[in-house]
Amino acid sequence: MDYSNEPKGVFMVIDNKSFYASVECVQLGLNPLTASLVVMSDQDNTNGGLILASSPTAKRRFHITNVTRKRDLPWDDSLIVVPPRMNLYIQKNLAINKIFHEFADEEHCFPYSIDETILDLTHTWQLFGDSPAQVARKIQKTVRQRLGLYTTVGIGDNPVQAKIALDLFAKHNKDLVGQLSYDTFAKNVWPIEPIDKIWSIGKHTAENLAKLGIHNLGELARTDPYQLKTHLGVMGYQLFAIAWGIDRAQLDQKVPIKDKGLSNSQVLPRDYKDQHELEVVITEIAEQVASRLRHRKKQTSCVHLYLGFSYAESEGSDRTSISHEQKITTTSDNRELVGAVMDLFHKYWHGERVRNVGVSYTRLSSSNAQQLDIFADPEVQIKKSKVDKVADEIRDKFGATAIFKGHSLEKGGTMLKRSGLVGGHNGGNAYD
Repeated sequence: MDYSNEPKGVFMVIDNKSFYASVECVQLGLNPLTASLVVMSDQDNTNGGLILASSPTAKRRFHITNVTRKRDLPWDDSLIVVPPRMNLYIQKNLAINKIFHEFADEEHCFPYSIDETILDLTHTWQLFGDSPAQVARKIQKTVRQRLGLYTTVGIGDNPVQAKIALDLFAKHNKDLVGQLSYDTFAKNVWPIEPIDKIWSIGKHTAENLAKLGIHNLGELARTDPYQLKTHLGVMGYQLFAIAWGIDRAQLDQKVPIKDKGLSNSQVLPRDYKDQHELEVVITEIAEQVASRLRHRKKQTSCVHLYLGFSYAESEGSDRTSISHEQKITTTSDNRELVGAVMDLFHKYWHGERVRNVGVSYTRLSSSNAQQLDIFADPEVQIKKSKVDKVADEIRDKFGATAIFKGHSLEKGGTMLKRSGLVGGHNGGNAYD
């Protein structure tokens, strides 16, 4: 393969090792690499507790994974179990990225997730060391000294190489640094099996590749890309590029995001069968999405309701959920939106036990000018709009629970309990 025309730079993908668990270890004055600690969410909808993160030692000693349940935890006095504090993790993520900005400006620093960041150091790495690997170790040392956290670093000529170097080599090397380049990629990566160890190749894709006689990147690289396209669609071309360590993405190129709609969904803490309880939780979700709609100065002309049935309800039945939408007069008014969603609920729900609820609004338009219903009193419509606006402003200033509807106190309501969650888990007090 001739790489002479391919983009080449110095990229690092930096991962905060066992991030949530490491942050908790540091808060307790423990070494993140030697302490046995797990972060466990104990929300009602986790069926008894779910492990969100575990320290390297906990993984090694007790064979704990991020899908382990509370019931599977061993009884051991040395194992520390703590609840999640999502707000604290967000603060630490911001602090880590602030350190990264000392090595690359914001335009060349790309957060990939809460625990991974991509750095483009093509034009700056020489300011900080004699080699990219030396710069990586300097970044690691800075993060460790200031925050007590350990990081792993993958280095490559492009982001894909850096990510694969991180996943396959850095996490297993003593200095927690791995490096790939166009020159070394084939030798080091092509033989690795199973192929789903490679970033972006899941088990389903691996099964499809196996049907073509492909079990590693070397075999993938030697396959006709047009054959891959025939069997895998456009993904076939993408996989062929990965097999050769090629990545032509321009990370600093801004891609306009289409405003397709707003939605919210939740897994309920138990099966809901009572109609009134379902009406309460659906109303809460519909109003929450409506508030987000108004914050964005948008209106909707289409509402959608999704209800996922419980496992017991779905067993032996072809009907596992309902999903319906209806067009409405353009609005952002709470009462009109809740009414439209309730129409869908009453029309299509037939007494099934429900475990998942989702509400979405699509066909959005600007709400700079309010569209009035010609069949309703305009003064009443404007007054209702002002009430929604004032309620939104109170929540913005004093918090989500500063003002709420009485139905949230009724059986079935989840808004008050969920208001303190971040990403579905306890936000915690970052200053505990």
